Amino acid sequence: MINKIIDGICIAIHSEFGDDYEIYTETVEQGLKEPCFSVVCVNPASEQFFGKRYFRTNQLCIHYFPSSSDKKTECCAVLERLMDALELISIDGDTVRGTAMHGEFVEDVLHFFVNYDMFVYKEQSRGPAMENVKYNSNVKGN
Repeated sequence: MINKIIDGICIAIHSEFGDDYEIYTETVEQGLKEPCFSVVCVNPASEQFFGKRYFRTNQLCIHYFPSSSDKKTECCAVLERLMDALELISIDGDTVRGTAMHGEFVEDVLHFFVNYDMFVYKEQSRGPAMENVKYNSNVKGN
């Protein structure tokens, strides 16, 4: 599910910002092309709610690496656009709302946090169905 959330975020970012911004979902050691985004899940958790229902909290962090010399101004403009673009994302055709959105500026990089929390239902795999049943019954009459 986490990978599907990351895919939904990437689609929403691409729709908002276009092809001029690279979007990374894996760690990049060298060759980061700015301006760009990096999407990572930082704090996933799952708690059993009732029966086979679980409540999943998925906190994600979108890093934005600015390219201009006026990095704070660029990051503030991107922060506003991210809040709008990531309020609702699509996951497998369902719309999911982002909550607890906030940003932090650390060493001229924007760290934008958003949660996509949801209930999931775990299906149990069933064994093979019984094909044939043989039984013998003797009924005694009066």
